[in-house]
Amino acid sequence: MTRKARDTFAFISADAPDAVEAAARLTAAYGNTPLEQADVVVALGGDGFLLQTLRETMSTGKQVYGMNRGTVGFLMNEFREDGLRERLHAAVAETIRPLQMETVLADGARVSALAINEVALWRQSYQTAKIRISIDDKVRLDELSCDGVMVATPAGSTAYNLSAHGPILPLDAPLLALTPVSPFRPRRWRGALIPESAVVRFDVLEADKRPVNVAADHTEAKSVLSVTVRQSRQHTATLLFDASHSWDERILAEQFRY
Repeated sequence: MTRKARDTFAFISADAPDAVEAAARLTAAYGNTPLEQADVVVALGGDGFLLQTLRETMSTGKQVYGMNRGTVGFLMNEFREDGLRERLHAAVAETIRPLQMETVLADGARVSALAINEVALWRQSYQTAKIRISIDDKVRLDELSCDGVMVATPAGSTAYNLSAHGPILPLDAPLLALTPVSPFRPRRWRGALIPESAVVRFDVLEADKRPVNVAADHTEAKSVLSVTVRQSRQHTATLLFDASHSWDERILAEQFRY
């Protein structure tokens, strides 16, 4: 496979002063190619801004290289102004495949959205949600009583999934994490690792009494009846990591934090 060029790059930044100032300094040092013409998009900010950039460049062939100028930067590379061309040429590319969410609402409407991190359901009221979980048309859990439940990608496994005590996944792992949030019954169920090819369906039980919301990253829908989640095969994004601080290294380091 021919490696994609990384000779031209566009600097974009979050609104935070540190990110805006960094973009200005880098532009002065390296120039700034219009985004439409650039080989690489250099995103300056935190993980949230990087995910926004990945969504906006999805399936365009653009490569995205993040440098941390935000509060959370697990997906970001270290910010340094020197040697950027060399870092970009040596960077390791990882392909990100988002989740495709299809949901049916209580009023009969349907909502579709892509999620780079996760598709998450959670209770809308003070009562616990009751959700049936099917995988590839086979019911695996008749009733999960919980605050919520999610399907997370490897890229999203260090975000909401991790805070809910879900597993961290290598980016190239052919897996998705199915993780409950505060499960009440069955108490011992702590989630599952499922093949990336799996189709997950959530059916909300007692939807009138126990309403449930869903979000695919930033796209939210209220009062859902069912949610179907599968990995998209049509959409991809490319994320670049410094070779000296790869995603695999970050995953190992995160798992040995104490």
